[in-house]
Amino acid sequence: MDLQGDDLTEAVVASFDGSESDRYKTVMSALVRHLHAFAREVELTEDEYFTAIDFLTRTGQISTGTRQEFVLLADVLGLSMLTVGLGNRKPPEATQSTVFGPFFVEGSPEAQLGDDIANGAPGQPCLVSGKVLNTKGEPIAGALVETWQADEDGFYDVQKDLDGPQNRAHLATDAEGNYRFWAVKPVAYPIPDDGPVGELLRAGGRGPMRPAHIHFMVTAPGYSRLITHVFAAGDEYLDTDAVFGVKQSLIADFTEHQDDDKTYYSVEYDLVLATTEETQQ
Repeated sequence: MDLQGDDLTEAVVASFDGSESDRYKTVMSALVRHLHAFAREVELTEDEYFTAIDFLTRTGQISTGTRQEFVLLADVLGLSMLTVGLGNRKPPEATQSTVFGPFFVEGSPEAQLGDDIANGAPGQPCLVSGKVLNTKGEPIAGALVETWQADEDGFYDVQKDLDGPQNRAHLATDAEGNYRFWAVKPVAYPIPDDGPVGELLRAGGRGPMRPAHIHFMVTAPGYSRLITHVFAAGDEYLDTDAVFGVKQSLIADFTEHQDDDKTYYSVEYDLVLATTEETQQ
């Protein structure tokens, strides 16, 4: 059969009629239609097609257990934030979600309230604290708070050859919902741009910088998981985040303190969880 144009598209869509689930059929049918429409709109050439295949191949080849280039690609194309918005329709009282990022690692060290999780990472000491609350303002005891961030050189521990984790841990809130730990003051840093995603940004005349932030993932029984950042107020890259992850409600002041001859910073930010019933699917 000589299939061309719309007939080709509809034949590919029809090939998914035997899908195992209606949802799979819906997703794949839409993907095919949009993909074919994209190729027609830009009149995609064969050379461009093979360039795209090479790009995706190299994106997979550079990905590892600690560097997920496909996540980074989704981030810089805004797909991550679009998915975050679609999947986290919560009441306005709840803390807003943002991108997961490519540097989360399962099995982080356990910390107690007030511990120093920097573990020798370079940077200005910073006390990070707050409460985990529900949307009624009530504390959530025993919530699991996972946190990770870059050091003052703009690197995560997994990007360096280290003996152990730095600026990465998990801890439980106390009976009043408090969390508290020492790390380092976050700084702005470039996303990894030595791979295919970096090529994409340079070709588009875009920069790789992310504003200073701390990552959080918070879970508790009966509540929807929260994945978010706390951004540093005044950072010059808040309006040009390479992954479009900044939300005004997630910006907090990092206050400088002088203690004898020691300088340190502090930030206080409450993390508000929505119940699973409050979260619209």
